[in-house]
Amino acid sequence: MPGAADRKRCVVVYATRERQYLWSVELPLAASIAQALEAARAACTGTAACAAIPWDSAPLGIFGEPRRRTDEFADGDRIELYRPLHRDPRERRRERVRRERSAAHRPTAK
Repeated sequence: MPGAADRKRCVVVYATRERQYLWSVELPLAASIAQALEAARAACTGTAACAAIPWDSAPLGIFGEPRRRTDEFADGDRIELYRPLHRDPRERRRERVRRERSAAHRPTAK
């Protein structure tokens, strides 16, 4: 394929509780994460779901490692847009353990 050596591919992803969105994009080798997001956004236009995606404000990363929009990405990377957490999962686990421990120490009725 001519010209393939001067291009790189990535997948831009965003997930909600209901659905996972994936956009495969191909860009020049020097492209930034911001450019990959713009290409994915252009591929997504026309659907109502795309309007709800926080393209410009969501934290993002590559394979779970936080990155900036100005960073470059490597061929084959998975650029992830993260949705905000309503509660810290670690704190929810701690609360659950406290409840379970409390319930285990309560005397049972005979």
